[in-house]
Amino acid sequence: MKKILITGGAGFIGSHVVRLFVNQYPDYHVFNLDALTYAGNLENLKDVESKSNYTFVKGDITDEAFVNQLFATHTFDGVIHLAAESHVDRSILDPLAFVKTNVIGTVTLLNAAKNTWKGAMEGKRFYHVSTDEVYGSLGDSGLFTETTPYDPHSPYSASKAASDHFVRAYHDTYQLPVVLSNCSNNYGSHHFPEKLIPLAIHNMKNNKPVPVYGTGENVRDWLFVEDHARAIAVIFHQGKNGDTYNIGGFNEWKNIDLIHTLCKIMDRKLNRAEGETAKLITFVKDRAGHDLRYAIDATKLNKELGWSPSLQFEEGLEKTVDWYLANETWLANVTSGNYQQYYQVQYTQR
Repeated sequence: MKKILITGGAGFIGSHVVRLFVNQYPDYHVFNLDALTYAGNLENLKDVESKSNYTFVKGDITDEAFVNQLFATHTFDGVIHLAAESHVDRSILDPLAFVKTNVIGTVTLLNAAKNTWKGAMEGKRFYHVSTDEVYGSLGDSGLFTETTPYDPHSPYSASKAASDHFVRAYHDTYQLPVVLSNCSNNYGSHHFPEKLIPLAIHNMKNNKPVPVYGTGENVRDWLFVEDHARAIAVIFHQGKNGDTYNIGGFNEWKNIDLIHTLCKIMDRKLNRAEGETAKLITFVKDRAGHDLRYAIDATKLNKELGWSPSLQFEEGLEKTVDWYLANETWLANVTSGNYQQYYQVQYTQR
């Protein structure tokens, strides 16, 4: 059985990747390493936690002794590294936390992989999952490609850019078998409600103000999270060592247009009069260093590895709204903080 380590597997994107690998690759034993900080939620993985090819490990990727011991014990065949601090607003308040997790944590994992696989790199793979925010901001035209120069504007994107550079350096210096991907904004189920779409859905449902930065003119390329998980599986298995693949939905939306679309969906789902939910939109002071536009060119991934998005945005948005409305207990646990007790109840008392 191949042993695959997935870091950050209790988070939003990570839990979808863990679920896909556990269910679709029964010949892999998936180890989910997560520190269970505020965004890590083991309730996301209730449906796979009893599977025989799944193991959860609580730990911090910046703890060098712990990480080295974990690699020595299990001699993983592959690593899919998603663990990261990822919220831009939090990075503005506490940049050092992002340096610690995103840079030092990544290098700690790289060292463990390098030392464990030394002299036996064949068949091994270190996959680093990154973001399109490392490329900076676009004007009204153009797309980010794999060769776009890095130009990060926030502490978050700067920390991810640094980690990307370290991954490539370990490939070039130590011949570590690596692949990287840079993805656009994700949406879907199990998303921590500090991010735009789940926050908006939650506030709309509860008739609370829906905050929109500036005038809402910022543009993002949105990708359904399950399509991202599929792309990660394709790149992990078929990607070329040392290569980078951009993952995007070919799906650009202004924030304000996205919010108005959500309002219409929520009016319909909650049997409200048309336009009622839109009254909750509240414009707030713009974020410092707020990039105007992100847009990914995922042509390379499509042409070389055959991946493409499976859903149109409106369809994915409907599915996302339906999930949040049908999972009120999950949302209540997350917004109240009760989800953080799940590990204690389910894992420490076994």
